[in-house]
Amino acid sequence: MKMQYKSLFLFLLVLIASSCGPFNKLEKSTNWEELYNGANRYYQEGEYNKAIILYDKVLPVIKGSEKAEMAEYNYANCHFKTKRYIEAAGYFNNFYRTYNRSPLAEEALFMHAYSLYLDSPDYNLDQQSSQEAVAAIQQFVTRFPGSASYERAMSMLQDLEQRFELKSYNESKMYYRLKDGLYPGDFYRACIINFQNFTKDYPESKYNEELSYLLVEVAFGYAKNSAFDKKEDRLNDAIKFANNFYRRYPNSGYTVEVKKFENQTREEFEAHMKLKKEYNERLAAQNERAPETQENK
Repeated sequence: MKMQYKSLFLFLLVLIASSCGPFNKLEKSTNWEELYNGANRYYQEGEYNKAIILYDKVLPVIKGSEKAEMAEYNYANCHFKTKRYIEAAGYFNNFYRTYNRSPLAEEALFMHAYSLYLDSPDYNLDQQSSQEAVAAIQQFVTRFPGSASYERAMSMLQDLEQRFELKSYNESKMYYRLKDGLYPGDFYRACIINFQNFTKDYPESKYNEELSYLLVEVAFGYAKNSAFDKKEDRLNDAIKFANNFYRRYPNSGYTVEVKKFENQTREEFEAHMKLKKEYNERLAAQNERAPETQENK
């Protein structure tokens, strides 16, 4: 029991001592120069959270002075160092807009983009913040094309573009998997649109060959299950997609499968055209008999 009281007493002593330490005394100071110097000292020592607290107190006081420029940059960098990337991005951007003639302006604009880049999510999540990062990087490389950070920025941009590409690819494959559900027609159509849009958006993608093959498969399924009056056009589309595949990928490993779907499409097309011919002949015969019926009446 005595040991427990002793431990509690020692803990309270440490707590009291820490509350009366140099930082706590400094935090309560109303001397802005003391706060400013203390914030800079903690920043240099890597005590970024303490530096933030002191900069918060001193920045409104020194705003517009010569000391403000470095303090505001350090303040933004404190947030970056503590991985508060969204806040850091905002503060770096504010710094750039306020001090765009500063020697630190280039670095601040890069750090604005870099902070957004680090905050961007994995490819399978919403990419709104990644889009903001892309815009920030493009702004940087346009504004400072000769920067030492230019290649690094372009590498970040390429990485983000690859995330968009992978997300788009997975969305396309999702529609492909859903085509076997309760309402296949809608997902067949969504597949065709997504596969074609993917090729337009990412013409050099390594996924284009696979999606071009799947486009033939999906187009055939869509056409086969279409209403009579839309079937002919959709079968022709499937054949067109197959021919485009052969032209683009003459040595593809998917060629055998594409050929199988093309043959099935052509067989379906011939059967449909035969049925259409018979229907038109019956319709014409009915139209010929119609006047005779009217005369007999």
